[in-house]
Amino acid sequence: MPLGSEPPQLLEHRLTYKGRKFDFEVNRLRLPNQSEGDWECIRHPGGALVIPVTSEGKLVLVNQYRFLVQGRLLEFPAGTVEIGENPLETIQREIEEETGYRGNQWQKLGEFFLAPGYSDEVIYAFLAQDLQLLEHPPEQDEDEDIQTVLMTPQEVEKAIYAGDLIDSKSISSFMLARPILLGSS
Repeated sequence: MPLGSEPPQLLEHRLTYKGRKFDFEVNRLRLPNQSEGDWECIRHPGGALVIPVTSEGKLVLVNQYRFLVQGRLLEFPAGTVEIGENPLETIQREIEEETGYRGNQWQKLGEFFLAPGYSDEVIYAFLAQDLQLLEHPPEQDEDEDIQTVLMTPQEVEKAIYAGDLIDSKSISSFMLARPILLGSS
């Protein structure tokens, strides 16, 4: 919880939907200013994202089909934190499944809320270097349609400003890594 904040008072809790990856709740709350209302929220275990950097300085992204937008999105590899995993374990698994690379040097970039207006999902962002292309990468999950894309940091930045890379978690993570990838300019 952010510093200086006090939690709302829970007046009523209803679990509306329990899903495979998240729960949807409706809560009747009293806020610190004494206003009351119903708030809908998605309870999510969190996600982890990695910006993989090859020895040539290329960034490894995925072009992934997303059914909600009915098309492909350019993104950095990411995944949901599973029960019993910490975010680093999650993303070490995901990078291998989604790209066929293994990172041997890891650095935490930071963490941020994805959509705090309706979800408690936190994204844990990492940088992976000293990549090794696996001879026998694990198979992708059955429900994934992913293609690997290599781009320079400059190409990624141009793609963001051109509107070709529109995934918020990837943009936010790239901005956290930008001083490392492009210098402080």
